Amino acid sequence: MEKNIYTAALVGTGRIGFSLGFDKKREQPASHTMALLGNKKVQIVAGADTNKENLERWKKFVKTANTFDTSEEMYKYFTAHKVPDIIVVAVNEDSHFEECIKAIKARPQLIILEKPVALNSEEAEKIRLMAEENNVPVMVNHERRFAADYNMAKKYMSKIGTLQSVRGELYSGLRIYAKEFEADGGYSLLHDGTHLVDIIRFLLDEDLPEPVVTGIFKDEKNVVRNFSAHYSTENCPDVSIYMSGRSRFFSFGLDILGTEGRICLGNGYAKFYKRKESKLYTGFYSLSRDRSVHVPRKTGYFSNMIQNAIDFLDGTEKLKSPLTEAISDLRALENIKKKFS
Repeated sequence: MEKNIYTAALVGTGRIGFSLGFDKKREQPASHTMALLGNKKVQIVAGADTNKENLERWKKFVKTANTFDTSEEMYKYFTAHKVPDIIVVAVNEDSHFEECIKAIKARPQLIILEKPVALNSEEAEKIRLMAEENNVPVMVNHERRFAADYNMAKKYMSKIGTLQSVRGELYSGLRIYAKEFEADGGYSLLHDGTHLVDIIRFLLDEDLPEPVVTGIFKDEKNVVRNFSAHYSTENCPDVSIYMSGRSRFFSFGLDILGTEGRICLGNGYAKFYKRKESKLYTGFYSLSRDRSVHVPRKTGYFSNMIQNAIDFLDGTEKLKSPLTEAISDLRALENIKKKFS
């Protein structure tokens, strides 16, 4: 039987849509275009971007695709032609709502939406209702859900005993939050914090309740630059999130401690530890690196996301990052944000 070939259109040909695919330091593919091109069951047929320079560079690389200066022009074209099976929305945060609604109205078989869903949960709920009304499934690109190292960690958690604590850390130089940046989403709690909240929820398989927020630090302009959020959940009594927006480096990591082991993973590392008889103290046990765990050199975070989309369309898998999960992430972030006032 001939395998299905799915057509795809891209709204947004900027960094995550295209140009990160040329970053030599990043694991590739690192953009939607490169991940789509790398899957044999996908054919890119169209791309749209209001930035003419981005679109021209993209057109030179994806030569067989039609290009459009606006998504409206692209969807008008689709009214006279077949709507592609997949529409990828890879625009800036402040355009997610508008562009996702347009994509839903076109009624593809699947929409792949960049994180976060929208600027707030109210907009995200409108997207959900519109998607359900039009029977259009939406996948959100929370990339760590598809990465091999994080999925190995999720499986390994059963080996480290009862969970004692989960600590998530995100350090960068980007402001964490100020009300004035809500209009464009240009703050770290939304831009990067959504990844941290999402992967913790993914690993714990549960929502995060109302947090206790401490360590709030605001600069001279009343912009939040530091905070710590603390939770107690059914699966773990001590879940903490630490974020800094005044660091001169970028760091993203998790420390998961059980009664019999530990998992430490983040950008560029993944280490797994098990309880073993101590080499230092008679009659004691210590944590030792579990060398039987072999983390693949490439995590496949982007290519696995596209493969999940294809498997979903083939009817062999569920979406690993559905819209409902991403909306829960937004609500968790909003629960933190309201503690800043």
